[in-house]
Amino acid sequence: MPWLIFAVVLWGVIHSFTASLGFKNFLRRTLGDGFMRGYRLLYNLFSAVSLTPILYLMLILPDRDLYQVPSPWNALMFTGQALSTILLGVAVLQTDPLSFVGLRQLFEQETPGGLVTGGFYRYMRHPLYTFGLLILWLSPRVTLNSFIVYLSLTAYILIGAYFEERKLLREFGQAYADYKAATPMLLPRLRRGGNK
Repeated sequence: MPWLIFAVVLWGVIHSFTASLGFKNFLRRTLGDGFMRGYRLLYNLFSAVSLTPILYLMLILPDRDLYQVPSPWNALMFTGQALSTILLGVAVLQTDPLSFVGLRQLFEQETPGGLVTGGFYRYMRHPLYTFGLLILWLSPRVTLNSFIVYLSLTAYILIGAYFEERKLLREFGQAYADYKAATPMLLPRLRRGGNK
């Protein structure tokens, strides 16, 4: 268990460091703007590949069940996971998916994107995080190892959202402050008319 916690914390630290403005500025000074065109794609690939050891440890380390949702209720949870996966894809499409992945930057000069406030972003500021968390926590079988990973990733997402919001406030100023004041972070408000 300590190895699993260490692996998740290490992943979070490296993931955050490589996403930081200071690290990106260092790379820009050291390797030039040409390299930075591929940075987003490399960052995404590195993030995915570096998560693999955590998943490996989750599978091979001693483990025990915490809970398992019986049938037919587990089918509802699987359905929720499938729906959350589809909605996550839709939320990505509501941004600029080619830029999100890092492909657009390979062929075009990167320009600052606009503030996205439509689609799911009309109801919550971070739908990608919401649907990602639902995919994790709707797992019908949770073991001690998976619980540690889910809890750690949840903490990382919440901390990351805080720092991302600071960055968005610097980037968009009052427009983001107004959006933040009117739109919930992760859970949409149940009210008529939504956000105007």
